[in-house]
Amino acid sequence: MAARPEDQVSEAQIAVHWREEAYYSPPPQFIAQANAAYPDILERFSEQRFPDCFKEYADLLTWDSYWHTTLDTSKPPFWKWFVGGRLNACYNCVDRHLRTSRNKAAIIWVPEPESEDTKAITYQELYRQVNEFAALLRDHCGVKTGDRVTFHLPMVPELPVSMLACARLGAIHSEVFGGFSGAACGGRVADSQSHVLVTMDGYHRNGELVDHKVKADEAVETARELGHEVDKVLVWRRNPGSYASQSPMVEGRDVFVDELLPDYRGTVVEPVSMPAEAPLFLMYTSGTTGRPKGCQHSTGGYLAYVAGTSKYYQDIHPEDTYWCAADIGWITGHSYIVYGPLALGATSVMYEGVPTYPDAGRVWRIAERLGVNIFHTAPTTIRMLRKLGPDEPNKYHYHLKHMTTVGEPIEPEVWRWYHDVAGKGEAVVVDTWWQTETGGFLGSTLPALQPMKPGSCGPGVLGIYPVIYDEEGSEVEAGSERAGNICIRNPWPGIFQTIWGQPDRFVQIYYQKYCRNADSQDWRDWPYFAGDGATQAADGYFRILGRVDDVINVAGHRLGTKELESACLTVDEIAEAAAVPVMDEVRGRAVEMYVALKPGVAPSKDIEATVAEAIVREIGKIARPKHVWIVADMPKTRSGKIMRRVIAGISNFTDVGDVSTLANPEIVDDIRHRIQSEKLAHGEVPRELTPQEAEEVKAFGHTD
Repeated sequence: MAARPEDQVSEAQIAVHWREEAYYSPPPQFIAQANAAYPDILERFSEQRFPDCFKEYADLLTWDSYWHTTLDTSKPPFWKWFVGGRLNACYNCVDRHLRTSRNKAAIIWVPEPESEDTKAITYQELYRQVNEFAALLRDHCGVKTGDRVTFHLPMVPELPVSMLACARLGAIHSEVFGGFSGAACGGRVADSQSHVLVTMDGYHRNGELVDHKVKADEAVETARELGHEVDKVLVWRRNPGSYASQSPMVEGRDVFVDELLPDYRGTVVEPVSMPAEAPLFLMYTSGTTGRPKGCQHSTGGYLAYVAGTSKYYQDIHPEDTYWCAADIGWITGHSYIVYGPLALGATSVMYEGVPTYPDAGRVWRIAERLGVNIFHTAPTTIRMLRKLGPDEPNKYHYHLKHMTTVGEPIEPEVWRWYHDVAGKGEAVVVDTWWQTETGGFLGSTLPALQPMKPGSCGPGVLGIYPVIYDEEGSEVEAGSERAGNICIRNPWPGIFQTIWGQPDRFVQIYYQKYCRNADSQDWRDWPYFAGDGATQAADGYFRILGRVDDVINVAGHRLGTKELESACLTVDEIAEAAAVPVMDEVRGRAVEMYVALKPGVAPSKDIEATVAEAIVREIGKIARPKHVWIVADMPKTRSGKIMRRVIAGISNFTDVGDVSTLANPEIVDDIRHRIQSEKLAHGEVPRELTPQEAEEVKAFGHTD
């Protein structure tokens, strides 16, 4: 069978139809107080000064022993940073601040029920709690340096306490996002060979007290089926003395932490001095096939990188109240709720629940009450807040100097609402691009020095030298309006060290594609392949187009989902949009759009037509959707991400896969019944997909 023309199109050549947006300048009052306000910082981190430029980040930390080699490239791509140096991450985040800031709030925790009191945990109190839990791990569970400890904890203060306690002991922690199933947790327990699981009985989410301990039992059983035994399950109680779960405690295995802690009252555990290259934690990426990828992050390089990027890109000062509204179950929370801000001695806000509970004003009430002046969240949350409460920010008297967006590209229309309405035009917006594997930011504007541009993350951050390659390894020039694979030409301290237990897979996924010489010890021969498509404007700013496999191939034109969805959001009535492929006899693939409306807007054929016209206007006739479906809500993960594979399955009359872990699984049957009924009524008879087509639908919107 002859290859179709579209099969010859490079995977990197995603069609690019974005128009360049106008610049926004940072407010003068921000520039006046910024940590990075002078252009000489760009020269300090120039390629000519690599790798020693990162000494500036490392010098933000307290070292037990200074390093002798900034970057060891002797075994590429297994880079080692600050070799010979020794330090302890917990000491750097807690102990060293006691002399000057012991009574300052380290963490301000906001419970979801507004009737409950907010808790301010000072650095002195954090020091006490971390030491006592470290003693419990060491003496009750036998945890020692190098052991792995898995957490399956929600957004409660006990999570950073547990992380820092492990770091104090030199143990490697592995937090599994609280919204994941017990089976997902069990797989990660088995992969890391953790013998201790730390969990919680329950937590509040969307107005309900969720039974969480039941997942621990499932996790232990899953790990057992994979040939690994868990010895101890430590259960924090959301309300000490009151059990929020229906799951029975297993004698000899399960213990309530609050019942054991009195035995360790006042105990001080000396922080273990660790080599800079010693692993600090594992962060598993949620691939859909094969063994999960445990990204192993180092102690010295990682901590230096998140401290430096927190200082210069988040612009955190000692007097700031900083709120990253992410979940610590993801890398954003590790880097920019816990380790980065606490290494700087900042006050970091944590919130337990859903940002729109009990209403869309909740985020802005918290910001007003706590005096938050730096706010950090994902486009998913921004779209949700814009959808449910577009005018809510105007009701509250908070003032932000700085706002971050993280996790995926943000559409220009959503960016403008974030800047103009949420930020009241007073704040800089830092649009960041990075990944679980990278530890910290890779692409962003330096907030006081580089103007903002909606839809573009900006240039590479300090000490990061990005490049776009085509499939043959040739550089795609800035301003060419061509897309390709964005790569990083150099190592950096925050880069993960390997995939836990899978070094060959680490090399194959991230370095093999563009490696120029497998025998070379020159870092220039080992570009990091990020797996994202991007384009670079003539001004050097990058626009991230999403994963290279999140494209829809319409008659040889590779359309990025993000550009399709962004076009929909130019329609005033649209709050959210998702693009999926549908198999088409003529064009190979066609586009179908799912859109959700802003509150108070009634569905209509006129809106559907307007969305289709917007796509044609913004992109071209080739992108005209086969259907525009208006739905009440999208199927979403617990972290708020739209599950495109589910709606792709619905559009193609195929299996939608497991929906049990969705935040709103009930919406799937509603959407399926309506869309498939309408298709059948219009004579669209479903055909059986080929195995290749079925796999494409199943994998759409996913990465491994």
